[in-house]
Amino acid sequence: MVTSNNRGLGSPELRWRKSIRSNDGSGGGNCVMVAVLPTEAGHAVHDSKVGVNGGVLAAEPAVWASFLNAAKAGKFDRA
Repeated sequence: MVTSNNRGLGSPELRWRKSIRSNDGSGGGNCVMVAVLPTEAGHAVHDSKVGVNGGVLAAEPAVWASFLNAAKAGKFDRA
């Protein structure tokens, strides 16, 4: 399950990380932030330009693993 409810996801307990590949060097601020949710509930993702109050996607572990596998396989690469 994936949810966009950000209730509690902006809490200071979450450690948000930015990918080193998020910024393409153009200064556009294209940053995606990811945090591991407590008690192995999955991962949360948000756009750093709008912060957690602008919306957060939360994915359960199986959904997150599927997303990572698809990304590693190039499923989201631009043609």
